[in-house]
Amino acid sequence: MHPYWITLSGHLGVAITARSEADAQELFVLAFGSAEKIVSIEIIKDMNDLDQNHVVPNMGGANWFRRGIWFPQGHEHISN
Repeated sequence: MHPYWITLSGHLGVAITARSEADAQELFVLAFGSAEKIVSIEIIKDMNDLDQNHVVPNMGGANWFRRGIWFPQGHEHISN
């Protein structure tokens, strides 16, 4: 399992923990309906690389060690 940051056109991005890049993309499509806005998918190597003023404070109680979407909030159920 790896945490991924998905960069989107016109949006801050999405953080997903998944088994692979393909798995991350699959979770993204389940939550948001289409992968066409994806600009890039990168493994998050260090949580300090995330936006400390917006992403980190808005992670809520998300468990980024578990498979699923943890930013933005409200999509935690997608991993089921």
